[in-house]
Amino acid sequence: MRGVRHHETQIKVRFNEIDAYRVAWHGHYVAWMEVGRSALAEQFGLDVESLAAAGFLGPVVTLELKYLQPALLGEILTVRTSLARGEAATLEFRCTVIDSDGKARARGKTVHVLTDLDGVLQYQLPQVIGERVERMLVWQEGP
Repeated sequence: MRGVRHHETQIKVRFNEIDAYRVAWHGHYVAWMEVGRSALAEQFGLDVESLAAAGFLGPVVTLELKYLQPALLGEILTVRTSLARGEAATLEFRCTVIDSDGKARARGKTVHVLTDLDGVLQYQLPQVIGERVERMLVWQEGP
C-alpha cells in the first residue's frame, strides 16, 4: 500500500509559546495545526480567501488533538498535514506534529463543513470545491 503524501510546515517553538512548566502551551498546537492546514489548503484553492472568493466558508465543526510528548523552547517541529478522503460534504484535515527525530509530539484533526456566504450549510460539495478537493487528493495519493 502506498503512503499518503502530506504537506510539511516547519515551526520553531518560541519563548512566548512556553508555559510555566517550560513546555509549549497546549493551545499553540491548535495554531500550529492551522498554519499547516492553511499552507496545504492554499496550494489547492481551499484556503479561507479562495473559498470566500468562490462563495463559501469552511467553519471548523470538530477539533481533536492528542498530546503525546511536550515540545520545548527552541525546538524545530514539523507539522505534517493531509486531507482525508471522505464521503460527506466536509473537509477533514489530519495533522501530526513531529520533532527533528521524527517522533510524534501530537496528532489531531479538524473537520470543516461548507456553507455559503450567508451561512447556509451545503449538503454536497459544490462542483468548484469538489474539483479542488479531488486535485489535492490526487496529489496526496500520487506517485
